[in-house]
Amino acid sequence: MERIFNFSAGPAVLPAEVLKQARNEILNWHDSGMSIMEMSHRGREFTSVAQKTEADLRELASIPENYKVLFLSGGATSQFSMVPMNLLRKKKNADYINTGMWSKKAIKEAQRYCHVNIAASSEDSGYTYAPTQDQWTPDLNAAYVHYTPNETIGGVEFNWIPDLTYSENNIPLVADMSSNILSRPLDVTKYGLIYAGAQKNIGPAGLTIVIVREDLLGETIQNTPSVFNYKIHADNFSMYNTPPTYAIYITGLVLEWLNKKGGLEEIEKINISKAALLYDLIDTTDFYHCSVAKSDRSRMNVPFTLKNTDLDAEFLKQAQDHGLTQLRGHRAVGGMRASIYNAMPIEGVLALASFMKEFANNHA
Repeated sequence: MERIFNFSAGPAVLPAEVLKQARNEILNWHDSGMSIMEMSHRGREFTSVAQKTEADLRELASIPENYKVLFLSGGATSQFSMVPMNLLRKKKNADYINTGMWSKKAIKEAQRYCHVNIAASSEDSGYTYAPTQDQWTPDLNAAYVHYTPNETIGGVEFNWIPDLTYSENNIPLVADMSSNILSRPLDVTKYGLIYAGAQKNIGPAGLTIVIVREDLLGETIQNTPSVFNYKIHADNFSMYNTPPTYAIYITGLVLEWLNKKGGLEEIEKINISKAALLYDLIDTTDFYHCSVAKSDRSRMNVPFTLKNTDLDAEFLKQAQDHGLTQLRGHRAVGGMRASIYNAMPIEGVLALASFMKEFANNHA
């Protein structure tokens, strides 16, 4: 069977070139006589893989030397707790921006450790926009400000970086970039901490990447377990416990693929083109609808509904027959969703747009 176009929100499509290289190396990595999955995480062979993966990530995302890069397990969900554990630093309040299900989950976990000030929310609209900063009511003494630049489920994306210079206290900006990291150029210096589950845009499930400014390390809340302490992981070069080795290896191959594509500036151009193909189609017909404000539409996750929801099942069935899969929207919101991460080739988006046009014409 030929490969299909997989629009899953995560675990998501990986570059075909990466999968082919991994297939070729799976039994015998670089004449070591071992699979990468069999290697000691502290051995010379895997250490070289981890070091190169970090170096490539630093170069690709222009990560300054005063930031630590951590390769952790536990998914982005683990960071909902690790962030307050590590960044409250004797304060009792933190600001959160509520723009969808993932920021809401982060808020719920943070409330176990501190008072959460909802500095802004789009819940009143059903999460269809990103609140501009003139709508925020920040706590000027907050330990940090947390937001989700791209809401995977609702398809809302911040196409701007919040400016925290309103406070003289140098409040760190924290971002859950799980579904849009490395999809565009990134100014890491604007953030105190960035975290991302890899399985949506840069690798397979199992790896969580944390990029954290050094001065934020070393002051956890009381009774924080060692495995949840960023500084311990940083001091041990992400080898305090066994990291997700195979996921790190695949991520390294994806980073090499991104560099060959021309880096983040070039991948952004491709992502803009892919998203425009779908949004332009949706906006020029009354058969499909996207409720997200145009200025805040995600380039990575395109949600849409059919005018006649009775056709949903038929749409999904026919899409599957055309080799277009995983288009059902999240169970919490329904409708459809096409996730078009970095690794989704433009041919897949063109095929989806063509099918959507055909389906609309046949059911008008």
